[in-house]
Amino acid sequence: MVASGGLYLGLESSCDDSAAAIVQVLPGQKAKVLSSVVIGQSVLHKEFGGVVPEVAARAHAERMDICVTDALAQAEKTLKDVDVIGVTSGPGLIGGVLSGVMSAKGLALGLGKPLIGVNHLAGHALTPRMTDQVGYPYLMLLASGGHCQFLIVKSAQEFHRLGGTIDDAPGEAFDKVARLLGLQQPGGPEVEKKAQGGDPNRFPFPRPLLDRPGCDLSFSGLKTAVLRARDSMLEDQGGLYDQDRSDFCASFQTAVADVLVEKSGRAVEQYLRLNPHNPTLAVAGGVAANSEIRRRLKQLAADLNLTFVAPPLKFCTDNAAMIAYAAAELDQLGVCHDMTLSARPRWPLDEKQSALLGSGKKGAKA
Repeated sequence: MVASGGLYLGLESSCDDSAAAIVQVLPGQKAKVLSSVVIGQSVLHKEFGGVVPEVAARAHAERMDICVTDALAQAEKTLKDVDVIGVTSGPGLIGGVLSGVMSAKGLALGLGKPLIGVNHLAGHALTPRMTDQVGYPYLMLLASGGHCQFLIVKSAQEFHRLGGTIDDAPGEAFDKVARLLGLQQPGGPEVEKKAQGGDPNRFPFPRPLLDRPGCDLSFSGLKTAVLRARDSMLEDQGGLYDQDRSDFCASFQTAVADVLVEKSGRAVEQYLRLNPHNPTLAVAGGVAANSEIRRRLKQLAADLNLTFVAPPLKFCTDNAAMIAYAAAELDQLGVCHDMTLSARPRWPLDEKQSALLGSGKKGAKA
């Protein structure tokens, strides 16, 4: 049942950002993000060189109520004003996802409000509709720290995967390269910053899978190539100069951009066979915040006469506004969950296709 007031409270806790947001979504109108609160955990994980799941889960449990309180205050609303509660129920680090789901259940039960579990990836994939009212179907490149997929988004519940990463996601590769070069985490912003003063042609890093047809991606070998080049330089000169780090970052970033642009072009070919009314290439996820990658993809879209949509940077990285909006679209389709809603560490968007990364007892990874 569609919420009469159109106010959706979203909760997000799939990785290392605790977030809450209030979004107003009324039929036929552009969504209004009334508030979006994100409390990061980079300080907590800094000494470990990456996200520690147990530390992240505890932080989510301690901070979720603070996020909700701040989101309501910024939106100048109360819990009684909220019509529906949406929450990321997967995929992600299970402890964090569980923290969010239990918080949402408590709120829904105590307030007597409807509860909707949202796929975190669907939140990213639907963000262009929240920010730019993009019409279905559109082509989405979802590139983040844990996932990278080309999707034809047909509805809030229908996603057709054209290809994706068979190993490391690009965001994961950025983080690992940053660690190899002694840069701070999260690695994506640090590598991008360092690359601005670097030579993108100094190191001839590979462009994985470009010699194979299709839209699948691989970044593990690229990361290994950076490792070998770094070790070789350490052996030759006993250390790295600041310019060396900049050149490493620029060369690596360019290699990632080259792969994403080439594979995006192949995905566009398949997408255009649907003869969409307004052909659109959209990008979302943390890697979409990289300015060089955005610039290259925007140029590709212009060359192919496609509309290009890249949400504001604050909605590319993990946030709860996208979860609230996705909940609104699911609400309009009649989706509603009860207290049996479970936290899912794995939850592919396109469950009709075979898993890209294999399966285990917990289900397909992607």
